[in-house]
Amino acid sequence: MEVDGFVSPHSTLESPAVERRVAGTRFGILGSSVLDDTGGLVGSFSSRMTGEPHFVSGLHRTTPEPSASAEPEIDYEGLPQGAASSTHMLAGAVAGIMEHCLMYPIDCVKTRMQSLHPEPGARYRNVMDALQQIVRTEGVWRPIRGVNVLAVGAGPAHALYFACYEKIKFLLSDAIKPGTNSHFANGVAGCAATVLHDAIMNPAEVVKQRMQMFNSPYRGALDCMGSLLRQEGPAAFYRSYTTQLTMNVPFQALHFMTYEYLQELLNPHRQYNPSSHVVSGALAGALAAAVTTPLDVCKTLLNTQEAQAVHVIQGGAAAAAAASGPESRYISGLGEAFRTVYRMGGMPAFFKGVQARVIYQMPSTAISWSVYEFFKYVITERQHKKRLRGDRDGDK
Repeated sequence: MEVDGFVSPHSTLESPAVERRVAGTRFGILGSSVLDDTGGLVGSFSSRMTGEPHFVSGLHRTTPEPSASAEPEIDYEGLPQGAASSTHMLAGAVAGIMEHCLMYPIDCVKTRMQSLHPEPGARYRNVMDALQQIVRTEGVWRPIRGVNVLAVGAGPAHALYFACYEKIKFLLSDAIKPGTNSHFANGVAGCAATVLHDAIMNPAEVVKQRMQMFNSPYRGALDCMGSLLRQEGPAAFYRSYTTQLTMNVPFQALHFMTYEYLQELLNPHRQYNPSSHVVSGALAGALAAAVTTPLDVCKTLLNTQEAQAVHVIQGGAAAAAAASGPESRYISGLGEAFRTVYRMGGMPAFFKGVQARVIYQMPSTAISWSVYEFFKYVITERQHKKRLRGDRDGDK
């Protein structure tokens, strides 16, 4: 007898596999187990003391209830809905400030070593020699002069940078192939994030590099900004913007693609793993830095307007300089910067400071990624626990 989904304990079980249809649902009886048409366990028969088979329903036992103490694993890559942007911005701002401030002395050395015609007192054999000479001849605080203006710019610039990167990366990856990581999406996201980052960071870069140069005439960041506005106008703060984008778009595309590729190898489950973030960030930064060094040399020239280089340009085009007004006193545009670098040092000049740049970028990107991933994990974990407490309070 079969009524409304229950199998009578008097059903015949002599055949090893008996098929039944119960209330429109197909069931199969295999031995002492009752299976549905998908092969799932519905129930089983257990023998009583009298030997009469007894049906034990499994309809409500197939999925065990999680214990109250068991918490789901936190996926910090899949941030809580509605909190992702703020999490990425906060984590990115902290990471950017720490990255630039901790590595600022090496950045100062890089700027000086990229000088096309350094003064006798600013000629260095390597990074350590440069640091020792600067501290010995100019004071212990000289390598970090201008760090304050960089910190002010790095916070909001990196906040937008990481938030934009994560948002575009997930949107594009889902559009291309849902649930997978796309290297194309990583590259496009890195490029888009760079445009926003450089728009905020470029003025800070100009002031920073002017203050880093040997025998810099500026008393401080405000004095440098005021002098630039009076003598060169607002355009001075964005004279290298297109060059910086030309450098940073391929830099960041290569950087992010390399980082994500290394993460797939070293951290395939995308868990919080500090060592994998450090190694991936350092290697990605070193590769991208070495490849884009020629563009960085041109950017430094446009930002600093090195006197000797400007003199070479003016001497080579005296008639044009006299006719085109005061702006001709400055090197402007990537093309002119390339020509100037080549005229003053040939091909080797495009790789001036490559050692300092790689040494700067390796720990810099390692710090940036490890701090960013750490703060993202911590913030996400707190939000996750808060949401769990809210769910438990709601159940009471």
